[in-house]
This record gives sequence, structure tokens and C-alpha cells, in this order.
Amino acid sequence: MKISRMVTAALMCAAAGAFAQTKWDLASAYPATNFHSENLVQFANDVDKATGGKLKITVHSNASLFKAPEIKRAVQGGQAQAGEIIFANFQNEWQIYGADGLPFLADSYDESVKLYKAQKPLIEKKLAEQGMGLLYAVAWPPQGIYTKKPINSAADLKGIKWRAYSPATSRIAELVGAQPVTVQAAELSQALATGVVDSTMTSGATGVDSKLYESLKYYYDTQAWLPKNAVLVNKKAFDALDKPTQDAVLKAAAEAEVRGLAASKKVNVDTLEKLKGFGMQVLPPSAQLKADLKKVGDTMLKEWLEKAGPEGKTLIDVFSKP
Repeated sequence: MKISRMVTAALMCAAAGAFAQTKWDLASAYPATNFHSENLVQFANDVDKATGGKLKITVHSNASLFKAPEIKRAVQGGQAQAGEIIFANFQNEWQIYGADGLPFLADSYDESVKLYKAQKPLIEKKLAEQGMGLLYAVAWPPQGIYTKKPINSAADLKGIKWRAYSPATSRIAELVGAQPVTVQAAELSQALATGVVDSTMTSGATGVDSKLYESLKYYYDTQAWLPKNAVLVNKKAFDALDKPTQDAVLKAAAEAEVRGLAASKKVNVDTLEKLKGFGMQVLPPSAQLKADLKKVGDTMLKEWLEKAGPEGKTLIDVFSKP
């Protein structure tokens, strides 16, 4: 009888322990081998360890849970407790999201961090209104142009089928006379292989992830902008956690932001070397191409400020301060 009571008590303790565990799904659109995805897994592991298994976060990479454009809505609606988005994809919803996709506004890691500091309070306020919170954000490496043929000026891009993944990349295509075709990262290799697109503007990291060297021969290191991925959390899911678990999530997120930035810088160097190793020509843009793209950037900043209104002006003013 005594043994039976002990077994029952043990089972009840085990059941209580299982009941206390919270499980989250974190949706991501990028391959498991991408540095952003690896950072997400490390973040999830850190949370697991810090909470003693109380909060388990499962990372669903490569758009396996939701496609890239669906992730923000999924987090907002609670279908996923957390998710990673690229801010620039949501510029049409709210212009401030697209600030880090404006070409040649912030064209280095230092400038990218400065822009993020100016953006962050505005973004946190907007996300809170939408029932979400910002856990952390990490910049992609600087963006360059991939093509099949050599280019010396913007005129050489006229008529080319240009893969776009955000409103800003579509607008660049329009301004240089290319044909924008929206293709998300998970479908990029196939789109290139089937001739749906024959050029794109993205990072060295995506170039390696999507094996762009199999279809394209040239990469122009224009360092045009450094778009950021952000990890969002559903506010109700976060608020349902006890205080120690919330603190563990925020601490792991802060560490992931620092680690992610260092990884991005390393990946930028490593992936350009890998592209060269796979036979791709990695080149600086010509003076003419740089000048042409600077004009595109100036036009897009002017258009963006008109749409973004006072919030946009405040953001640029804060960012532009020495």
C-alpha cells in the first residue's frame, strides 16, 4: 500500500511537472544552416537551459510552418507564439518598417546599428499596438547585386528580370528599368534555375544559402543597405509566462542580438570568400554604377519621407545626428 502511494505521488509530481512546461513555436523563413536560423536555435536552447526546461521553443526554419509574408500575422494572431520576420517586407503596412531597406541610407554595420536605435522605440510602440513585442533584431550582411552578365551602369540593368523580396527592392527595379518579380528566399534557387529571374540584390549569405553561383556569375559588392531580421513574440503568450521565465527570455534575446551581429559580420567575410571559391566574380561597383545607385537611393528616400510623414522625418532626424 505504501509503495502504491509513493508511485501515485511520483506520477502526480511528474504530471505536475509536465503540466508546468510551456511550449512555443517559432516560425522562420530561412534555411536551418543560415546564421539567423542557427542564432534562433541557440536562443531557444538558452531559454530552455535558463528555465530548466520550463519553456521549450521549437524553431521551424525554411518556411516550414508559415511562409515569410505570413509569419507576422501568425504571431499577431497567436498561431505561432514567436516568429522571425524581415522588417523591409512590411514597409507597405507601415513605412517605418522599411527604413533599413532604403538603399545607401545606412550602408555599414555601424550605421545600421545607429538606424536601429532610432527605429526601435517607434517599432516597439507599433508592435505593442498590434499585440506583439520585439525580442531582438539582427542585420543581414550588406546587400549587393547578382547578375548573369557584367554591369557597368544602371543602364545595363534595363529589362533584366530582377528578383524582388520587398517593396524597396521592387522600387529599385522600377527605377533602373528592370522587371521586378517577387520571389521569397525559400523559392529563389528554383526561380533562377527555371529562368523566372536572372538577377537579384541580396547578401553574400543568401548567395551561398541559395547557391546563386550555380546560375549567376557576377556579384557587385555595392553595400547598399543592411536589412534587419527581427524576432517577434505574441504579447499574450509572453504575458502568460511567470516573471523569472520572462526575464530568462529577455536575457537570452539580448545575448542573441549581440551574438547575431558578430555572426553577421563574420558571415559577410566568409560568404564572399565562398562565392569566389565557387567561381563567382566578386567585384566592386564601377564609379558610374555607384553614382547611378546613389541617385536611386536619393529618389527613394524622398518618396519614403513623403509617405512616412512626421514619424519618418523624426526617424531620419534622430539617425542623422552626429
